[in-house]
Amino acid sequence: MTFFEFVSQYWPRLLSGTGITIAQFLLAAILGIVISLAMALLKLSNSKLLRGTAITYIEIFRGTSLLVQLYWIFFVLPLFGISIDKFTAGYLAVGMNIGAYGAELVRGGILSVPKGQWEAALAINMSPAQRMRRIILPQALVNMLPPWGNLLIELLKGTALVSLISVTDLMFEAKQINASTFLSAQVFGTALVVYYILARFFVTTFMRWLERVMARKMGRA
Repeated sequence: MTFFEFVSQYWPRLLSGTGITIAQFLLAAILGIVISLAMALLKLSNSKLLRGTAITYIEIFRGTSLLVQLYWIFFVLPLFGISIDKFTAGYLAVGMNIGAYGAELVRGGILSVPKGQWEAALAINMSPAQRMRRIILPQALVNMLPPWGNLLIELLKGTALVSLISVTDLMFEAKQINASTFLSAQVFGTALVVYYILARFFVTTFMRWLERVMARKMGRA
């Protein structure tokens, strides 16, 4: 069977799996961004308790395997009375994992804002929340976007692991088709192309557009 014959026969299943992959990516990305911002701000807090909470979270999720975290959420938490369906467990694990890495990017972006900007915001009597929202974070975002582009691509690739808890994403469908046809080259070649297209022409293109928009808004274009 040629590659084009393979795609013409199995494209509905591959398309369905791609849709699940995109959904997992988007939900995990939203969760990861929220966690990243929260943990970064906690780590910059003057409170030892809040800093300790953030450091503990970041170290645990950066220092352990995403696969193990996925299995813990789906297989171990039910032993403690917390049952989560496989789709939710998938994006929760990926989002919480990427949030730990993203927290350090956010923290670094915030600290990269020149000290004079902090002092200027303080001089015009802004509250800490106002300083962060209106002065610091917009400038930090410009510095954070390039590494965040790489992190989101890693997140996209990480979603492939959710197939191991039977989430019917692209990789799950690819493995199922391969098990019944043994057309490994066609199956995983197609999956490779789809992941590349999503990463190169969707994630990368969007992030570069966002970088240009933010640079113009900050007068850096």
